[in-house]
Amino acid sequence: MKVLLINGSPRREGNTNVALNEIAKQLNQQGVESELLWVGNNAVRGCIACGACKANGGNHCVFGDQDICNEVITKMEECDAIVIGAPVYYGQPAAQALAIQQRMMYAGSAVFQGKLAAAVCICRRGGATAAFQTLQMPFQMCNMALVGSQYWNIAYGRAEGESAQDIEGMQTMRTLANNMAWMLKKMHGIATTDAPEIEPWAPMHFIR
Repeated sequence: MKVLLINGSPRREGNTNVALNEIAKQLNQQGVESELLWVGNNAVRGCIACGACKANGGNHCVFGDQDICNEVITKMEECDAIVIGAPVYYGQPAAQALAIQQRMMYAGSAVFQGKLAAAVCICRRGGATAAFQTLQMPFQMCNMALVGSQYWNIAYGRAEGESAQDIEGMQTMRTLANNMAWMLKKMHGIATTDAPEIEPWAPMHFIR
């Protein structure tokens, strides 16, 4: 069992990375392997609707040598699930994360079908629910099963690493990991409990 985690932030060690690492650590505790892949901070191509990825029965984007799009598709051939994380810019996922997702899901749709998926968003204050919904939509169009948590998969923070202080947000990431691990074990026929492990709720707000 393996999960691919995509860091869609231009900041490699930023708050999106904090959230995804929390998921990775919890998956490891549940006996599930994971790999974290960073989108980078070089230019990322958007889809130009050329159709070349489908023309010869292929499943790779013609612009794949310029960013991680084709690398993700190739890695997903060996993975059972994917989590894509992105910071929120103007109420939307960071553009590079969205561009990679749209191209990889269209060009490589065959390798995503039937697998598990989740989205994670990080924001300073607002717009996270809209960005979160945007990232989840392509998964639903590719016959993937969405994995939920105790709340929307959102954490808050501005300065690098600050989201680690979001107690409820980090718990939401761990709960997501527990749910994903449980679903993967069920899919693989591994004996487990009848329900995922759930931590006692740790609510938090931001009035200081």
